[in-house]
Amino acid sequence: MDLSQFIHKIPKTETHLHIEGALPWSFLEELNPVKYSGDPYFRKADFRYKNFAQFESILIEHALEIFKTAESYYRVASSIFKAAQSQNIRYVEISFHAGMIEFLKIPGTEILDAINSASPSGLEVRVYLGMSRNAYTSYLGPIIEEAVNQWDNLSGIDLHGPEDLSIEDWTLPIWQRASAKGLVLKAHAGEFGPASNIEYAISQLGAKRIQHGVAARESEVLLKQIVDEGICLDMCPISNYKLQVVDSWHDHPLQSFLKKGIPCTISTDDPFSFNNTLEDEYHACVEKLGLSISDLVQIAKNGFIVSDLSNPEKERFIGEIDRAWVEFKGNDSSN
Repeated sequence: MDLSQFIHKIPKTETHLHIEGALPWSFLEELNPVKYSGDPYFRKADFRYKNFAQFESILIEHALEIFKTAESYYRVASSIFKAAQSQNIRYVEISFHAGMIEFLKIPGTEILDAINSASPSGLEVRVYLGMSRNAYTSYLGPIIEEAVNQWDNLSGIDLHGPEDLSIEDWTLPIWQRASAKGLVLKAHAGEFGPASNIEYAISQLGAKRIQHGVAARESEVLLKQIVDEGICLDMCPISNYKLQVVDSWHDHPLQSFLKKGIPCTISTDDPFSFNNTLEDEYHACVEKLGLSISDLVQIAKNGFIVSDLSNPEKERFIGEIDRAWVEFKGNDSSN
């Protein structure tokens, strides 16, 4: 068993995935074969985005070609989940953006149901509602309230969008009500913003899951809090490199976080924009970040440990990882 076979064989999780940003390029090729033939410049291996605004504008421009109805969400989700299973991914946490509800004038429950209903046998899917820091408009505000209080089959909420926007007064009460309802709380923080954004998400919003969290390296006090409280950082190394969140691969803090005992996971974030797969992320961890194979084992286990699965299910998947690890070590004495 070589490294590629080992990465493929272990059961894996995607714990940081945006459905609009996971649009398969093939959908655009089918829509307009002439316009969308071949990968564009922004999906090339050596391309890096200038800033978040460039990334966002390109993603929105293309996503709006496909996402028009609840049915389109179903079709895209079905394709994403099929591809996930081909990589032996067993558990996916996927979010859809609340702003699309307002833009497309589609009931949010229809999008939620479409994504959930696309979940195939053998893959556990949990759907989150992502909302930007300024999402509470006159149109979306009542929908966000309804989502937190009444939507069935919604697993959690996630704070999205540019971190330079201020946290508005509506945010804290929403996260408190979501917590009381038993929803999982996430927040994008410490990607382009400072460590203080992470501290706020943990201490004020009550988030136990931080999406990215790169800036945590700025504060030893915060790092200790993350370890002490068992906060999980759902990291996306290729995204961080492509978006220049880190200056270079060597600058990425994932390895140092793992050494400190921080439970980190890895995911693809927006594979439409970065042309990456989860197996690519695992390879990058070894080939670009210098992680050991035992680090990959721990990362894979972390995904199941923090998942919304029963303890017997977690133990089953972790057992599969351990057996694959034993087999791999038996074939390669250097590990």
